[in-house]
Amino acid sequence: MAKKIFSCVACGKQPLTKNEVSINKKLLGMTSKNFYCIECLAIFLEVAPQDILDKIEDFKNDGCKLFE
Repeated sequence: MAKKIFSCVACGKQPLTKNEVSINKKLLGMTSKNFYCIECLAIFLEVAPQDILDKIEDFKNDGCKLFE
């Protein structure tokens, strides 16, 4: 089965990384169909991109299955 390639709905960047798709699902909901790159997600959530990168590391350290 081919791996699905996701692109950012705001800027069109593709392919999105596994971490980018996972953080979108974690923060926007598992049923979300629209995904953002880190930079556009930061703008959408009105936070710094580094804040999102820090949350990814937090979730990884907590053992979140989305980030394995």
